[in-house]
Amino acid sequence: MSHKTLLRTGPLLPGGISPYGPLGLPGPDGLALPPGFTGRVVARSGEKVAGLTWHAAPDGGACFPDGDGWIYVSNSELPLLGGASALRFRPDGSIGDAYRILSGTDLNCAGGATPWNTWLSCELGHRGRVFECDPYGARAARPRLAMGRFKHEAAACDPERGVIYMTEDEPDGCFYRFRPSDWGDLTEGTLEVLCESGRWEQVPSPAALLKEARHQVDHARHFDGGDACHYAGGVCYFTTKGDTGLWAYDAQTSTLDRLCAGVRAITAAPSGDLYVARERPEIDVIAPDRAVTPFLRLEGHDGAELTGLAFSPDGRRLYFSARRGRTEGQTFEVTGPFRS
Repeated sequence: MSHKTLLRTGPLLPGGISPYGPLGLPGPDGLALPPGFTGRVVARSGEKVAGLTWHAAPDGGACFPDGDGWIYVSNSELPLLGGASALRFRPDGSIGDAYRILSGTDLNCAGGATPWNTWLSCELGHRGRVFECDPYGARAARPRLAMGRFKHEAAACDPERGVIYMTEDEPDGCFYRFRPSDWGDLTEGTLEVLCESGRWEQVPSPAALLKEARHQVDHARHFDGGDACHYAGGVCYFTTKGDTGLWAYDAQTSTLDRLCAGVRAITAAPSGDLYVARERPEIDVIAPDRAVTPFLRLEGHDGAELTGLAFSPDGRRLYFSARRGRTEGQTFEVTGPFRS
């Protein structure tokens, strides 16, 4: 899937007319959508879906191709019982199967998909790990310890440079990149941290017991709670929950810009549009010309956090979850005439 990219200079332009038109009245599930779009709940925490009890605290997610169908993977940010589950969709959009792909791990928050169709599930706990999971359920998940032991939030693959960017949920967290020794094999490699100079420096001991990775390199740049992360079109976008910032790291020019505030989660469509979840239960679209307009609003879910934004491989369906606390959660699907 190729991506166009946002302009690399200039401010975002909030307001204006959405490319999809005004939002309509909310439906039975609370979704207010533009004309031509429909939404549904595909899974609810604690309820059965295709024989599987859907997990609580749904968080990061991604989609994967599966023949004529597709798979949506979702993390669970529960302590000790976290892990990740998958929904397998048939070509007509019905759910054919649901199953666990990772169990017995701690606070699986966000993560990221790899170009070789695996899911990187990131543990948020102290000395958290990255687990590489098989979304198809055929192979057991494996920890990738060379990627560091810290409060992992999200990961985003940059196939052009052969690196994986990662965020860290600490008040003084860092922005990292992992260079695998062989692209496609994450068992060995080099962990680097972004420094104030704009350069990347190697973290000497990624899994050290006594000195955290973020404190091992002098002049490492620190961020207020690294959160979501997504790579598209030469740019790695990430958010910081402490100041709700949306950042753009231009990998081609090695420059970093803070684009706006009020953003928690992010994904990109094949069109190059970014879809960002706000602090309130709303999703905006940021077009390549940097215009920011509303895409959906979720009514009756006050206090919910929207997580796990991901497009189906054909770009026609958007998935996300709405979660409140560690128990309540619903996973939604929105279908409609998304721009290509």
